[in-house]
Amino acid sequence: MVEAGVDIDGSRTTALRRPFQDHSTSPYPPQAGGDGAEANPCDLVTVPARQGLEAVDILRLRDGVGPVLHDGDCDTLGFLVPPGTADGWDLPGSACTQTYGRGLRTSAAEPPVNGTGWLVAPDAAYASATDPAVLRAALGEAARTIEAVDRCR
Repeated sequence: MVEAGVDIDGSRTTALRRPFQDHSTSPYPPQAGGDGAEANPCDLVTVPARQGLEAVDILRLRDGVGPVLHDGDCDTLGFLVPPGTADGWDLPGSACTQTYGRGLRTSAAEPPVNGTGWLVAPDAAYASATDPAVLRAALGEAARTIEAVDRCR
C-alpha cells in the first residue's frame, strides 16, 4: 500500500521557498494596507500536482477545501492551512512552509505568492484554510487512488 505523499509518476514536491531564519527573503509580496482586504495568517502545504488535484476533488466532495494555489508550471499545488501547521507537518512527499505571521490576503483577487494562480479561489472555497487533518486524509486517499489507477494500466 502507498503512503500519502509517495513519489507518484516521477513527480517530486518542492516548496515554493525553503524557510529561512532571515525572513527578509519571503516569496510573498508586500501586503498593502488600507484596502479592506482581510489578512489571514496561514501556512502553505505543497504537493505534486497529480496528487493535489485528486485531493482537491476529494475535499470538494466533502465540503472541506480551502483556497488552493498552483505554481506557474502546474507542477505543484499549494493548500492554505492554519498557521502553526508547519511545526508538526511530516507527511512524506509534501512540504509545509511557514508564512512567519505575514498574513496572506486570502480574500484578494491576486494570489498571495508570486508566480502562482488560484486553482480554488478564496471566494469559491468552503473555508479560509483547509483543515490539516482533513488534508492529510485526502492526500492519503489520493495516493491510494493514483496507485490503483496506475496498476490498471
